[in-house]
Amino acid sequence: MSTPLWLPKLIKKIFPYRRTIARLSRFPIVEKLLHLTLFNGDDLIYLPKDRVVINQPVEQPGSVALPSTVVDTFIKNASYRWIMHRCICREGDDCQDYPHDIGCIFLGEAVLTINPKLGRLASVDEALEHAQKARDLGLVQLIGRDRIDNIWMGARPFGKLMTICHCCPCCCLFRVLPSLAPSIRKKISRIPGVEIWISDDCTGCGRCVRQGCFVEALRMENGRAVISADCVGCGRCVEVCPQHAIHLEVTDSSYVDNAIRHISTLVDVGSGVKP
Repeated sequence: MSTPLWLPKLIKKIFPYRRTIARLSRFPIVEKLLHLTLFNGDDLIYLPKDRVVINQPVEQPGSVALPSTVVDTFIKNASYRWIMHRCICREGDDCQDYPHDIGCIFLGEAVLTINPKLGRLASVDEALEHAQKARDLGLVQLIGRDRIDNIWMGARPFGKLMTICHCCPCCCLFRVLPSLAPSIRKKISRIPGVEIWISDDCTGCGRCVRQGCFVEALRMENGRAVISADCVGCGRCVEVCPQHAIHLEVTDSSYVDNAIRHISTLVDVGSGVKP
């Protein structure tokens, strides 16, 4: 049964308080309840921006696949594609920096159970164009299996809905990551095979901490920026550093193929993409 329209309206009302709600997950009973109801089986991967990868030196330029290949591969091969009319996160936070009409893309059979007033079925070309528009705006893409989306949209069955979010640094739902219990936080991660590091060129200006990290994985320590293990590898800090002291390194040239294989085991989108 598709979601009633009052539910998205309610979510937008409580969205600004998401961090306070997330902190409750630090209590063991609440953590267990949230895990079972909202996060059970979740596995989401943040993809670094294409332009960050392109601008980093590699041994053989052009030989490393771009992160967007992960998203585009699933869009091209999915049985069904769905584009949301609006971004519930940006609307919930009344985003002033990015357009509200760049909504999520959902893939797979379960999209057929989404309320048609929330979005529309899309062709391959329409979905690819939507994803590229999001990248051009500087949004970071998140892809995988997200039970919350199944629940709030009434999309069934679980395991046949793939989420592709286009996240802004100001309004992304997962700005709550630092507040979540570790057992839940680890369900949202960086793409394996990519590392971000800081060189000795860092002058300690702090701009990366203030503007470059929405999951608080950067901090100042002894006059220098330091990256923690909580980094999701989006590459925003690489872009904002005025000294070009932060670098993204592809440590495994097969990182895109490996990500596609992994995500294929999570969600059946009725595609030609096999584990």
